[in-house]
Amino acid sequence: MRVTIFGATGLLGKALMREWTGDEVRGMGSRDADLRSKQQIEAALGKQSPDWIVLAAAYTDVDGCETNREVAFAVNCTGAANVARAAARLGSKLLFLSTDYVFDGSKNQPYEIDDPVCPKSVYGQTKAAAEAEIRKINPRFCILRTSWVFGVGGKCFPDTILRLASTRETLDVVNDQRGCPTYTVDLARAIIELCRSDASGVIQATNSGDCTWFDFATAIVAGVGLKTRVLPTTTERFPRPAPRPKYSVLSSSSLLRYGIQMPSWQEALVRYLEEREAHSKSS
Repeated sequence: MRVTIFGATGLLGKALMREWTGDEVRGMGSRDADLRSKQQIEAALGKQSPDWIVLAAAYTDVDGCETNREVAFAVNCTGAANVARAAARLGSKLLFLSTDYVFDGSKNQPYEIDDPVCPKSVYGQTKAAAEAEIRKINPRFCILRTSWVFGVGGKCFPDTILRLASTRETLDVVNDQRGCPTYTVDLARAIIELCRSDASGVIQATNSGDCTWFDFATAIVAGVGLKTRVLPTTTERFPRPAPRPKYSVLSSSSLLRYGIQMPSWQEALVRYLEEREAHSKSS
């Protein structure tokens, strides 16, 4: 199987490049192609005809999207449409990484794939718009929604918490937003299985279980034995430019249909902390 990955230098992309063995995999970063340019995408793909194109590249600064709306839509929506057209031209299947932020967070039970999207943030709006464009452009699509992604090799919530906890006695973390932490290694493995299973349609993939950011931070600090006290607080006390869904737990039923069950976020966190420590020793 031939695979091309856009976003190979990002957090998830790095995990995909490490985990994807046994197939012909080609990774592309922003230096290889700007998603906003149809010409650059066409030139980067050339005449190759990959079986799958995985679009893991995006403008993921959620708060930055609020103040850079035009850029966010250009990269996340127009860029995705450009890749979808190139995939259609080559006869390739497209796996597009989407987000829990396409939902408004008003539910109190896991979101299913057919629940109506109603994004509150610009970031969520760009991803919802990209989903709609891809459906129209390339019928050979797989839209994969995920959430709260963390991993080694880039900026993520656990890395931020550990950096802050190393210099502070207390940390205030919001306890009224609930979702599913997702480890890049486990997500990468699920993507590989989905591509090999010829997956299609909308699928949701996260580590199993859910928690609040406070729960997650508490587990992170405890996992490395730090004495920092993690204190619960509210979203209202820590306003951010982009609104966050209060509840964005994603149902795993669509993933289970392919026989894929991802480990718990607690187990994933243990492996992340081990990987992070090994990475710090080797760098």
